[in-house]
Amino acid sequence: MTIARIMEGRVGEIWSCHAEDCVADAVELLATKRIGAIPVRDAHNDVAGIFSERDVLHCVHAHGADAMRMKVRDVMTSPAITIEPGMAVLEALSLMTRRRIRHLPVVENGRMKGFISIGDLVKYRIDRVEAEAEAMRSYIQSA
Repeated sequence: MTIARIMEGRVGEIWSCHAEDCVADAVELLATKRIGAIPVRDAHNDVAGIFSERDVLHCVHAHGADAMRMKVRDVMTSPAITIEPGMAVLEALSLMTRRRIRHLPVVENGRMKGFISIGDLVKYRIDRVEAEAEAMRSYIQSA
């Protein structure tokens, strides 16, 4: 199974911000949309980095209340680790585990096509395990 397959049924906007936005605006987006991270776009709309809850904590810890007036470019995680739609789900999950990250922009031909969270990949794995267990139960009952 590939990342492209997971993205197939998705609808809705990929929330993002620009590197020149202030941290307060990016924090408001995270809070109002109840999400843990957003891709950060540069002036060309390419992925410049990721702004996450972790970045907020580090920024506030280092700069206090002044953090909210800073630019996202100054506090985001950059460069972003990205993946392509053709990557296998287990490979992406392994990458997230090794790099200790929870979100990956999906980029194809230099353009962001999606944004995958570790929750998306864990859901896929749980669904697969449950389907395999059900197939085993059916097989055992029919034998």
